[in-house]
Amino acid sequence: MTSTFSIPSAEDDRHRFWMQRCLTLARQGLGRTAPNPMVGCVVVKDGEVVGEGFHPKAGEPHAEVFALREAGDRAQNATLYVSLEPCNHFGRTPPCSEAVVRSGVTRVVVGMVDPDPRVSGGGIERLRTAGIEVIVGVEEQACRDLNEAFIHRIIHQQPFGILKYAMTLDGKIATTSGHSAWVSSPEARAYVHRLRSHCDAVIIGTNTLRRDNPQLTSHQPDDGSVAVHNPLRVVMSRSFDLPTQARLWQTQTAPTLVLTEGTPDAQRLGQLRDRNVEVMVLPQLTPQAAMDCLYDHGCSTVLWECGGTLSAAAIAQGCIQKVLAFIAPKLIGGQTAPSPVGDLGLTQMTDALYLERIAVESIGQDYLISGYL
Repeated sequence: MTSTFSIPSAEDDRHRFWMQRCLTLARQGLGRTAPNPMVGCVVVKDGEVVGEGFHPKAGEPHAEVFALREAGDRAQNATLYVSLEPCNHFGRTPPCSEAVVRSGVTRVVVGMVDPDPRVSGGGIERLRTAGIEVIVGVEEQACRDLNEAFIHRIIHQQPFGILKYAMTLDGKIATTSGHSAWVSSPEARAYVHRLRSHCDAVIIGTNTLRRDNPQLTSHQPDDGSVAVHNPLRVVMSRSFDLPTQARLWQTQTAPTLVLTEGTPDAQRLGQLRDRNVEVMVLPQLTPQAAMDCLYDHGCSTVLWECGGTLSAAAIAQGCIQKVLAFIAPKLIGGQTAPSPVGDLGLTQMTDALYLERIAVESIGQDYLISGYL
């Protein structure tokens, strides 16, 4: 097919250009590939795209397979660009490195080395052994940023945790009566809906469930063109004192998981399971135990939309890696009005937890401050 791109002339610029195209393709898998990474691939010959693809979900072919399938015989003597090192092991699918070798490409440009020990460096070595020129590290930081959750999951055997909250300028997430609709602007709420569609699970506690009765969905219209993605909705409840009616029990919209401990009430347990709500009883219900459970469920990105008590516990147990704070230009006051993070046991300002790699952007009337713990 004929490329419609404006292609840079210098070789390094061309490599970056095509790797950016790989990343654009890879983002089409946002929220759908866990526990696998998002990967995009482009096959280029004589400055023209002859094949491209991305990894749509775990269990389906990898990006290289789709791109090479489209390229066919035109892959001979071409350059293949891929945002993540081709795998060199048998998993749910055959190793992509072998498909690349058979394709006849003469050069492979890799965005980043795969941190998975089953792959790390092995795919690159296989290509070089076959006589293929391999260039590594093009747009590496952008590739790492896209798959930060996958990298964290591989290294720490735990999903990547994001704490999201909206607060007033004086640091309140609700009034003294508990009323919280709405702290943030419609634009900020739309941002959160998109964010959920990129996550594998979203967690709240019992208090948030009772107070807000949330849907925790992406609110995406189902137009039939692309399947709507909603995260697994997770409720943490030690007491199992859950409302009989809740939007989260409508599992035809999105799956719901309740995590609890002890011996839950049999009648309520039966009611939930009759509605296809999954209930798991853990030996001890903690944020860390919840993340371990979601790791076993195959989750890579977990969004915490909980209240201050649970968010503080999640931070203290190392379950939060990134914070997204929406700040609305409002003042609500109230000495007992809740704040987004509860007691962390810190008594000196010098003990405060600093965020790194800060970003600030305006969204509607609000500001979003994001950073990494």
